[in-house]
Amino acid sequence: MAMTIAEMESHHASYDSLVEQAQSALREKRYYEAVQLAIAAGEHIDGMIQYETKRVSAQISRIYGMEIVLRYAPLLLDLRSLDQLGQLLAQCRRIEKNVSTDYKQALAGARIRLWQCHRLWDLLETTSESRQDEMRQLLGGDQEEWRRIAGEWETMGLLRRKRDGGTYRLSLMTMMDEPVKAKCPSCGALAEGAKVQFLERICCSTCREPVLFVMLTQ
Repeated sequence: MAMTIAEMESHHASYDSLVEQAQSALREKRYYEAVQLAIAAGEHIDGMIQYETKRVSAQISRIYGMEIVLRYAPLLLDLRSLDQLGQLLAQCRRIEKNVSTDYKQALAGARIRLWQCHRLWDLLETTSESRQDEMRQLLGGDQEEWRRIAGEWETMGLLRRKRDGGTYRLSLMTMMDEPVKAKCPSCGALAEGAKVQFLERICCSTCREPVLFVMLTQ
């Protein structure tokens, strides 16, 4: 959809603001929230591209908001966000036309990685510990990719890697059905439930606002 310069500028500013918020969330290890902010920025990508191609350069190399989704959604087993990204790619033709990165191919790769993450997570949920050097034997695929996933999960605080000779023993730091306490960022009300419940925006029973609850450390 063609836009006026003012509309392009507005979408560009909104896109930048949401991506900055997503970057801030990543720095604070609020990964799911970062992905949701990056998805929200997708609403403004068409206008942002129009602004960039008219005012800056005819060709854009990468769209950072989409990079956040492609990197972290698979690690969070967040298929819905990848589906939303796929819808954006289908609807916004300017991405394919004006961006040099092939995001359709990148999305296909992210979907494959999500299912790899799912297989590794399922294995670790059913065992107290697993040796990192046995991942290829147990799951097939590329041993280096299993190592990369384990390393990223460790950085995200989802997995513990304990040195064992020339390899590591892997164990989950958390179980998604583990009961936790969480706090509404809008009104401060406390809630308790399975950890997976608080990974998505839900309606607070006290203030009725749809929010991402902040999980409290035990």
